[in-house]
Amino acid sequence: MKRKIALVFFALVALVGRAQFNVDRLMTSGQIALHYEDYVLSMQYFNQIISLRPYLYQPWQYRAIAKYYLDDYVGAEEDAAEAIKLNPYIEDIYDLRAISRIRQNKFQEAIIDYNSAIKLNPRNRNYWYNRAACRMNSKDYAGAHHDLDTIVRRWADYANAYTLKAEVFLHEKDTLKAAEWLDKGLKLDPYDANVWTMRAYISLSRNQWREADEFLSKAIHLKPKNVDSYLNRAIARVNLNNLRGAMADYDLALELDPNNFLGHYNRGLLRLQLGDDNRAIADFDFIIKQEPANFMAVFNRGILHEKTGNIRAAIDDYSAVIKQFPNFWIGLSYRARCYRRLGMTAKAELDEFKILKAQMDKRLGVQARWSKAKLKEVRKRSEFNMDKYNQMVVNDENEVAHEYQSRYRGRVQDNTVNTSLMPMFHLSLVPYANGIRSYQAFDRDVEHFNSVEKQIDKLYVACGNEQLDEARSKHFFILVESLSVKIGGNNNNVALRALLLQRSVA
Repeated sequence: MKRKIALVFFALVALVGRAQFNVDRLMTSGQIALHYEDYVLSMQYFNQIISLRPYLYQPWQYRAIAKYYLDDYVGAEEDAAEAIKLNPYIEDIYDLRAISRIRQNKFQEAIIDYNSAIKLNPRNRNYWYNRAACRMNSKDYAGAHHDLDTIVRRWADYANAYTLKAEVFLHEKDTLKAAEWLDKGLKLDPYDANVWTMRAYISLSRNQWREADEFLSKAIHLKPKNVDSYLNRAIARVNLNNLRGAMADYDLALELDPNNFLGHYNRGLLRLQLGDDNRAIADFDFIIKQEPANFMAVFNRGILHEKTGNIRAAIDDYSAVIKQFPNFWIGLSYRARCYRRLGMTAKAELDEFKILKAQMDKRLGVQARWSKAKLKEVRKRSEFNMDKYNQMVVNDENEVAHEYQSRYRGRVQDNTVNTSLMPMFHLSLVPYANGIRSYQAFDRDVEHFNSVEKQIDKLYVACGNEQLDEARSKHFFILVESLSVKIGGNNNNVALRALLLQRSVA
């Protein structure tokens, strides 16, 4: 009986040990898949662990990380919350849940997480910075200033804190202090494009066009693919009468973002002013195709059709606008002029009578005509006023997207790039070949080693590893064994070093 009990006991111990071993292997496999950005596969491993050991916090945490990189912020928040229930003393999990909440614009909840993270590790600068950014976004400007003052006091050389403090002042409409703090940040880090962009926005708001042009040029030099920088610099250049430079900026902006509304609309207006009528029509055609109810664009296209001699198309555009805005007297005047050019006198007189009647009414007055000064005026994109049909358009709010400081960054979906870095170069027994072309890197020391040392296989400088087949794998195992035999029976230090290097590469 005792013997049977002992056998059962040892069998249970073996099963428990094997189960534990399987969980450890699953955890390792999941972490490796997570490291190599195979997030779906890593989640499958962590799902298995959670079904076997739901009381372990790590699989919940790692699965939350995988979900975060797959943009499943709700799922990442839920898994991080479960991990915190199981172990509330890991600061990284609070950071993970906070950044997931930030992506959902849950700033108040993120602040609560950063409060807990700061209690566990008050020396982590990123937690203070992110909490300040969350407080700014939730309009707790006093709290944001308090956190940023703490950062500046503890980490005086942290340029991002100065930038964020300037942004808080901008939200408070204090552009003077915002400019002071931005200048402090630029002294610490003059290579931050976002800071130059913010500094330019302050100059734009003050109509300091030359400064805005200068600051945006520096921002573009540091971050040349920011479309908004080109659009805003074009506005500054229009006000400086640098129309050629403004046109170049619109062209560059539309190369980067061919569907950009502001780029097409403002370039169309600029081309209208410069007499490049046919290409201006193409810009407004694009706008109207995107937004058929954009009657300002329709009216501007009508003006261009009239200038290029397409009178009937101009009348169609003017009529579309007048149908929506019967009291738009400039439109009536332009349509009457087109009717007269076609000999349709009766229709022209009807439009002119409506205008005469309006002019007699002093409450309405006479609307202003096009002038060169109008070109320098701008309107917000959301502002709709037919009297401003010939004004440049700007975004409702100029914002600079600041990055939250966290170890969890990036989007796995953003994997389409023009160029990418090759793998690290290393010693190999196989020459480099990617299936399209072969390229052999040269290194003087490696070539010297190949020519001087007695060796079994030649060494190469390569990047990336090709998949080994069965025959090549057997060859390398045999090579390692033969080198081990030589190393064991060799007392010459110089020869031993060469053999050890060959074996390490194998």
